[in-house]
Amino acid sequence: MKTKMFMSKYETQVYAILRLVAGFLFLWHGSQKLFGFPPSEHAMPAFMLFAGAIEFFGGLLIMVGLWTRWAAFICSGQMAVAYWIIHGTHAVLPLLNGGELAMIYCFLFLFISAQGSGIFSVDHLLEKRRQKQSLQHS
Repeated sequence: MKTKMFMSKYETQVYAILRLVAGFLFLWHGSQKLFGFPPSEHAMPAFMLFAGAIEFFGGLLIMVGLWTRWAAFICSGQMAVAYWIIHGTHAVLPLLNGGELAMIYCFLFLFISAQGSGIFSVDHLLEKRRQKQSLQHS
């Protein structure tokens, strides 16, 4: 017999909040690199503009739930590359090289890519509209 936790009935809502918050937090990393807001203590090399664009627009797409699987997959890949280029050269363990956030984002976005946008998303609204139109035309 499978026991259910009291939060099980809110699984879809909690996942949607996770996706929204993850995208919201990630887009600020991109905003910092692209627009200098919020201000950073570190100077950003020019190649970070590309990373900033992925973080800002990928985070925005994930937050609103538009093209979520692709956006999350690309963001996951970017975080894997960031981990090995920036952090992994100092030590293998994330605790020792400061790469814990990159590693968490990498696997969180990989999970979101596999899971999809869920409720409270543009993808969900578009799918409902497509289903409604297909029922009207049949």
